[in-house]
Amino acid sequence: MSAHTHAKLADALRRGRSALWIGALLAIAIVAIGVLGPLLVGDPLARDLDGGLTALGAPRGPGVAGLLGTDDLGRDVLARVIGGAGTSLAIAGAATAIALVLGGIVGLTAGHAGGRVDRVLMRGVDLVLAFPALLLAILLAALLRESALARSSVPVALTLGLVGWTTTARVLRDAARTLARAEHVVAARALGASPGRIVVRHVLPNVAGVLVVLTALGFAQNLLAESALSFVGLGPPPPAPTWGRMLFEGRAYYRTAPHLIVAPGLAILLSVVAFHLLAEGVRARAAGPR
Repeated sequence: MSAHTHAKLADALRRGRSALWIGALLAIAIVAIGVLGPLLVGDPLARDLDGGLTALGAPRGPGVAGLLGTDDLGRDVLARVIGGAGTSLAIAGAATAIALVLGGIVGLTAGHAGGRVDRVLMRGVDLVLAFPALLLAILLAALLRESALARSSVPVALTLGLVGWTTTARVLRDAARTLARAEHVVAARALGASPGRIVVRHVLPNVAGVLVVLTALGFAQNLLAESALSFVGLGPPPPAPTWGRMLFEGRAYYRTAPHLIVAPGLAILLSVVAFHLLAEGVRARAAGPR
C-alpha cells in the first residue's frame, strides 16, 4: 500500500470516527430528551390564553413567555417540541423495527433459499419499489385511519414500516447469497446444520454492521416521513404533539411568529443529521482495515 493511499485511509477513518462520536452523542441526547424531557417541562397541551398571548391574541416570542415562546393557543413551544420528540421518536423507532423484521425475513429467506423463492420474493420487492414511497405511505395512512386504531400512533408506525422494508430486504438478500458460498457456511450445511442455525450462527453476525447502518438510516428516514404525514394531517391524531403538526400549525405565523416553525424544524433537522452521522460513522469504521 502506497503512502498516499495509507494517508487517505487514515483520513477517512478519522472522519468516520468523528462522525460516529458526534452522531452518537447527538442521537443519545435527542433520545434522552424525548424520554426524560416531559418530566422536566410542563404539559404540552396546557393553554394559557391570558399570559401566553399578546393583547391582540398573537403568540408571544421566545423569552417573553417561555424559552421558545408560545403558540397561537398560548401553549409553551418548548414543552410541545419536547413532547413531540417523544411521539415522533416512538413512531420512527416502531416503524424501523417493523421494517427490519419484515425486510430481514424476506431478504434472508430469499438469499438462503434462492431459485424460485428468491425470484418471487424479489418481484414483490420490485412491486413495492415501483410506487413512490411517500405517496404509498400517504395512501396506506389514509386507509388505516379508518381502522379501529385510528385514534393512536399505531397506523402511522405500521404504514412507515410496511413502506420502508424493501431496502433491508435487498441488502440482506445480497449478503445472504454471498455468505451462502463461503467455506464455513458450505461446511456447516454439509454437516447437517439447519437453515435457521446457519442464519443465526453465520449470517447475522456477519451483517451486524450493515444492520446498524440500515437501522440508523431507516430511523432518520422515518422521522422525516412521519413529519411529512403529520404535516398533511395523516399523522397521530390531535392533540398529541408532533413536529410535523407543529410545522403545519405554525405556517400561518411564519412572518409574525417564526419561532413556531423554526423550533420544530430545527428539531427535525438535528435528529436526521444525528442519525445520518451515526450511520456514516459506523459504515466508515466497518469499511476500515481490520
